[in-house]
Amino acid sequence: MYADVEIEIPFHDVDRMHVVWHGHYLKYFEIARCALLKKFAYNYMDMQASGYVWPVIESYVRYAQAIAFEDKIRVRAELKEWENRLKIAYTIYAAESGKRLTQGFTCQVAVDIASQSMCLQSPPVLLERLAAWPDFVADS
Repeated sequence: MYADVEIEIPFHDVDRMHVVWHGHYLKYFEIARCALLKKFAYNYMDMQASGYVWPVIESYVRYAQAIAFEDKIRVRAELKEWENRLKIAYTIYAAESGKRLTQGFTCQVAVDIASQSMCLQSPPVLLERLAAWPDFVADS
């Protein structure tokens, strides 16, 4: 249960040394996360339409090797947990060599829009969307 995206690093994402500024890695995670959510038809607009928002409550990035201007990267987002929260793991690879450059994860929880209360379990709509996805294996 994953999605991959390829990105070429633009100039506006790098610092004076032409290395990606550390905060942009979360943006790359977001791009891959959106591709993953789209795969099982529960992107951010679908979430909102179903009565929930899913704020990120935790993020972690482990920088193994610098990424530079014009590098081509592949970002993989992989769904790890879904019963009580969405935990998505990310790995950034060099697109050509496949060398791992960065790893991390984010956690999101459902918040009921009407009551503004955090859900202690993922709402049924998420489980329904996952069950309809052909690649979904509940035992993962």
